[in-house]
Amino acid sequence: MTNQTTEQTQVQTQKKSKITTVRLAKMAMLIAVSIVLVALIHFPIFPAVAFLEYDPADIPILIGTFAFGPVAGVLLTIVTAIIQGTTVSAASGVYGILMHIIATSALVITAGLIYKYNKTRKGAVIALICGVIAMTVVMIGANMVITPIFMGVPASVVWSLMPFIAGFNAIKAGINGLVTFLVYKRISGFLHKQ
Repeated sequence: MTNQTTEQTQVQTQKKSKITTVRLAKMAMLIAVSIVLVALIHFPIFPAVAFLEYDPADIPILIGTFAFGPVAGVLLTIVTAIIQGTTVSAASGVYGILMHIIATSALVITAGLIYKYNKTRKGAVIALICGVIAMTVVMIGANMVITPIFMGVPASVVWSLMPFIAGFNAIKAGINGLVTFLVYKRISGFLHKQ
């Protein structure tokens, strides 16, 4: 009886280890896709604030969030932001890494938590809309606090650009959320396959 129990425990441990390894490999793949997307696609939405560039990096992160949960989404965000901020977007430096982590974390935590408890098409739509709103609102505050410090400009200058900043974040998150909604179900089977 004891030998059988020990054997079952070992089998379960090996199975969990394999699942964890497979999940980590899939998360690494999503990070790689995110970095490639940033390298290939990035452009300003508003010419007046050309430094705010749209990129589709959050699509693989949102897909990973829906597949593996909000904690995984934040981990994907942090790793992607650091790699992106030291390679393809190195010009933005620590400021870019920090802002990416704050913006995308607001998006994935909100969307991920809502979708975790309502895994339907309607749930996904609500999750993504709430995520877009969360990212937009959080980035208004983050820009008012962090941008003056890193850019050495008065908060009043940042506030004068806020319609562009808020619009940029809403559009970027909205596009990435829409694409995620359209492609997630097509690839979720692969991500959930053990």
